[in-house]
Amino acid sequence: MILPLHGSNKTRDYRMPLNYKDIKEVTITGRYVTDKDIAPFLNTVAKDFTVKTEGLSVEGRAIKSIVLGKGDLKILMWSQMHGNESTTTKAVLDLINFLKSDSDLASSILKDCTLKIVPILNPDGAIAYTRVNANDVDLNRDAQERTQPESVVLRKIYEDFKPNYCFNLHDQRTIFNVGNTPKPATVSFLAPAHDPERSISTTRGISMQLIVAMNEELQKFIPGQVGRYDDGFNSNCVGDTFQMLNIPTILFESGHFPGDYDREETRKYIFTAMLKAIEVISKGTIDQFNRDSYFDIPDNNKLFFDVIIKNIHLLESKYELGSSAAILFVETLTNGKIEFKGKLEEIGDLQGKFGHKTYNCLYSKDLTELKNNPDLVDLLNSNGIFFQKI
Repeated sequence: MILPLHGSNKTRDYRMPLNYKDIKEVTITGRYVTDKDIAPFLNTVAKDFTVKTEGLSVEGRAIKSIVLGKGDLKILMWSQMHGNESTTTKAVLDLINFLKSDSDLASSILKDCTLKIVPILNPDGAIAYTRVNANDVDLNRDAQERTQPESVVLRKIYEDFKPNYCFNLHDQRTIFNVGNTPKPATVSFLAPAHDPERSISTTRGISMQLIVAMNEELQKFIPGQVGRYDDGFNSNCVGDTFQMLNIPTILFESGHFPGDYDREETRKYIFTAMLKAIEVISKGTIDQFNRDSYFDIPDNNKLFFDVIIKNIHLLESKYELGSSAAILFVETLTNGKIEFKGKLEEIGDLQGKFGHKTYNCLYSKDLTELKNNPDLVDLLNSNGIFFQKI
């Protein structure tokens, strides 16, 4: 695969004569992705692949799928189960573009595998930019009762398609870091548990092996920025449910890459990971990857804030000597765009916590920059909310 190295114009050849920029779907960018946005893309790929309406959302929006390939190995993947988690949707469009290419790997995958992709499972939540659907239900807690039409659609797709593997595609917040390091969890994985004891069944073990394969690939590009998501068992979660049905299931979590609040870098790494897993499935090389190496991937931790301001007593005398302020951004849909509004989350010494952006008022450059940002200073004054452009 030829993909750009971060911070360099150089590339490495990993068997695929293709640069990522050649297959990136440039018509879909940013965090706000809806069924209307991807409709032109689906209309175009319908010439090559099968696009089908699988059912309707609460508000009557079409839930569509794309089927690619004719092989015996069936892979089901779905994105935007949570409407405000769009990075993996962008990545699956890139994946589809790759499979349209004349790459030998693409041809091999289409011969060996059949992929069924639901790019937006929760179109109402996507429009409203919310985690939940139009009935305020988290679809990832509705796997057993299936009270919502979107849950019914996904389960019917699963039962009709009879997949051999499932990819459950999500985004995670900027708070996650890798282990105890100051590196963001740009991509995280989970082999969901299938019982409260979190035992390792044959199928869960296969999920782990595929994650090991993806982690090995990603370490070439984002070393130290891959985490392992919490594996607490919840039978109401879709991934746990499908794992309980003895289908190897993998949770993908798209996280933060430095400076990339639109997650255009992250989508590239999600694409890279998905393609690696599909390649391993297609070539039947899963057993080349050691299941136990899954546990070498550090746990996700929640040690990040979007902004940390140290020694804020130099800005506002009401704060104790040496105090720091921690700020998290709240993603807010405004006139069809996502704005990031800062919320003062914590005041204290914040030892062991990290900021994606850090200011220290002891440094004259940082202090000057802060004083030139009145919204930020007002936040410290009022304990309120300010608007921060990313």
